[in-house]
Amino acid sequence: MSKLQLTFAAENSDRIRPLLDGRVPVEGIDLNYIPLEPEEAFWRMTQFLEFDVSEMSGTAYIIERSRPHPRFIAIPVFLSRMFRHNAIYVNERAGIRRPEDLRGRKVGLGEYNLTANVWIRGILQHEYGVHPREILWYVGGQEQPGRKERAEVRLPPDIRLQPIPPDETLNAMLARGDLDALIGPRMPPQVARGEPGVRRLFDDPWSVEEEYYRRTRIFPIMHMVVIRQDVYERQPWVAQSLYKALRRAKDVALEAMYHTPALRVSLPWLLRELERTYQVMGTRDIFPYGLEESRPTLEAMIQYHVEQGLIPEPMTPESLFVPSTLDEFRI
Repeated sequence: MSKLQLTFAAENSDRIRPLLDGRVPVEGIDLNYIPLEPEEAFWRMTQFLEFDVSEMSGTAYIIERSRPHPRFIAIPVFLSRMFRHNAIYVNERAGIRRPEDLRGRKVGLGEYNLTANVWIRGILQHEYGVHPREILWYVGGQEQPGRKERAEVRLPPDIRLQPIPPDETLNAMLARGDLDALIGPRMPPQVARGEPGVRRLFDDPWSVEEEYYRRTRIFPIMHMVVIRQDVYERQPWVAQSLYKALRRAKDVALEAMYHTPALRVSLPWLLRELERTYQVMGTRDIFPYGLEESRPTLEAMIQYHVEQGLIPEPMTPESLFVPSTLDEFRI
């Protein structure tokens, strides 16, 4: 009997690779995997519904589920999670030494609706008392001119947001001092090259992020996995098959990272970092999938979307996911 053919667009990460090389099968499904940069997968799925299954921006998905007749539904697989205190950059001449100094400043961002930026604004508000309305926001391309929001932005009236000039980039404006700071997932080139002029806001963001996790148990979710609603309605069993396979693929990747004698990542002290991470998180499942394992993170994520005017009202974490993936069969 032939298997169901499904297209799956996602970044080629270690958490997916066991599906691609056959170490982990997907029950009843033959995946046509399309490796894409996440931003391209998001754009093509949200604009044209090109794939059966896709990696998806967390914010794009939450906004989608808040509207009538959503076009896709998620399973609780979080292909990207990143702490974000390290993603706040400042011009060294701006005199910004602490988060509170961002009040009244000009801050650039690639898109207001970007998931990383939702998290950073939420952290600034809840950890440091800096509300988004207290910042002057400038949106545009970070590395190339002309970037636009993927989706319509509907903001509260007290949020001040304007585009940068069409021939400018955020990186150049930050380096010149036309912007005081920049937030977002992509590192400015000066920081990547270790050059003066631009630095991270926090001198040691990693320690700040560890303390944040120990206190809140929040590990920010960036990307989810979504199934087109029409595909799910025709074949509801695919959700559980994909969920089981993706969970197993993640477990295989984590096990291989620690137990393989030859390093698969070009990081000399990988094992030391892994063991430190196990200690901080109190578990070897350092990249959790599933609803209950991520409830504090999902609750904070939804709260930030409501507070920032991106969705009209709160929703439960359960409402984001296929019901059959919220519990597991046990013998």
